[in-house]
Amino acid sequence: MNNIQVNFSIKDLENLTGIKAHTIRIWEKRYNLLSPNRSNTNIRNYSLTSFQKLLNISYLNNNGLKISKIAKLKEEEIPIKVKEMASKSKIEDHAINALKMAMINFDQVLFYSTYNNLLDNKTFSEIFYSVFLPLLNEIGLLWQTNTITPAHEHFLSIHIKQKILLNIEKLQQLEPKPSSKTFVLFLPENEIHDIGLLFINYQLRSKGYHTIFLGESVPMESLSDLLEFFDEIIFISFFTVYPLEKDIPDYISKFNKLLLNKENTELILLGRKLLEVKLSNIPKKISTFNSIKNLVKQL
Repeated sequence: MNNIQVNFSIKDLENLTGIKAHTIRIWEKRYNLLSPNRSNTNIRNYSLTSFQKLLNISYLNNNGLKISKIAKLKEEEIPIKVKEMASKSKIEDHAINALKMAMINFDQVLFYSTYNNLLDNKTFSEIFYSVFLPLLNEIGLLWQTNTITPAHEHFLSIHIKQKILLNIEKLQQLEPKPSSKTFVLFLPENEIHDIGLLFINYQLRSKGYHTIFLGESVPMESLSDLLEFFDEIIFISFFTVYPLEKDIPDYISKFNKLLLNKENTELILLGRKLLEVKLSNIPKKISTFNSIKNLVKQL
């Protein structure tokens, strides 16, 4: 495979595995678990094999195997032990590690095989909540710390989106249940992170609701056209990067005046940007949720 990332700093390993650099150094010195290369200035540099080994060691250790016992395992015994433990305990951690490897190597085959293995024991919704969401949260931090590039993030995001869209497509042939509600899902201008919104759309469709998915970067003014077509509209939006925190109160106020003055209209907001701003005196037709799961429970 070409263009695989083959060298990692100790900070990269800390960010990717969650094991502190100090702990990695102790494991090297005391147990000889890793053998980094060193630069002329004595800076550690780790291979892809070391990264994969550390992921496996982390998995075994997090599942109760003492580091002293792991150190006594032969090199080839470590992945075998991981497979044995994964079959008996939480498969989510093992799957997240495998998907990280798939992302680092741009390995589509590993992504699909890991996903298909999960489907043997879990529904799509369970996979999203227990594997995809935690992984996406980690990936956001890895990107911010320059451990991965935007290409890595996009690789992972596009494959997760494909799975959501595939499951939505399976629901398209189902007729919505009788209801006057129409859910309109959109992202504000300049916002392009639509995975959470897509999954909400999937959940709404699976419950039989009528939805209109408008996607990324939708000007607020253009939403007014929908008021002429539907009697009861619940708008849903996700603030991941935009609006900027200083602009959120104005955005909410403007939305309320422009789109919620008609009877039977509401706005539901989610996203990490909402956590960065203190919202007071929110209009009664606007509600916020701190997670997708909490929103879905109330739908």
